[in-house]
Amino acid sequence: MKVQVLQHVPYEGIGCMESWLDNKGAEINHTNCYEEFDPINANEIDLAIIMGGPMSVLDEDTYPYLLKEKAYVRDLLNYQTPVLGICLGAQLIAEALGSKIYKNKDQEIGWFPIKGLASAKDAFELPETLTVFHWHGETFDLPDGAVRIAKSEGCKNQAFQIGPNVMALQFHLEMTPTSVEEMILNGSDDLDQGKYIQTANEIRNLTAKHYRAANQIICNALTYLKR
Repeated sequence: MKVQVLQHVPYEGIGCMESWLDNKGAEINHTNCYEEFDPINANEIDLAIIMGGPMSVLDEDTYPYLLKEKAYVRDLLNYQTPVLGICLGAQLIAEALGSKIYKNKDQEIGWFPIKGLASAKDAFELPETLTVFHWHGETFDLPDGAVRIAKSEGCKNQAFQIGPNVMALQFHLEMTPTSVEEMILNGSDDLDQGKYIQTANEIRNLTAKHYRAANQIICNALTYLKR
């Protein structure tokens, strides 16, 4: 299995997904978009994983590689390559499918519950309730033809699916205690007052309680995409 990972900052890697891929004997090509955008052709891979980052999908002037990345995402969709988008990655998929990206009413930072929604036949089913890690201030409209598979109190479009090959999650299921600490250290300026913003210590304490259950679900999602 040949897997292409698109990473936007050094501290937002694939977390627990790396162990899952290693166990499957996957050949992983990591593209650090902030250094050079040089992924494997979209029609030559078995799975693409598009990670998050603190930038906006709309920041093309500041991050010119976003133009190339958006074209690459459209190629992935056109070739029907299995693709998983996380946070910024989910927003890139939504925009490629014609949806608007905009500021959410509230920032969500920390461990908050999502609600898995009854979905179309054969769609991936998230648990009815699951506490997951969030770090985002923007959201998207649901693309045409998409099945919404999760919502939260603070954001109605938390996750969607297009057919059996495309899954977009605004939240993070892949986080480990180490990767959460990296997010805290690099994003401490975001930890301001807010209805859905936790303190660094709250995040750390909740990580120990919830990360293993979240990790299991992202592994289930990868298994689903690679059926």
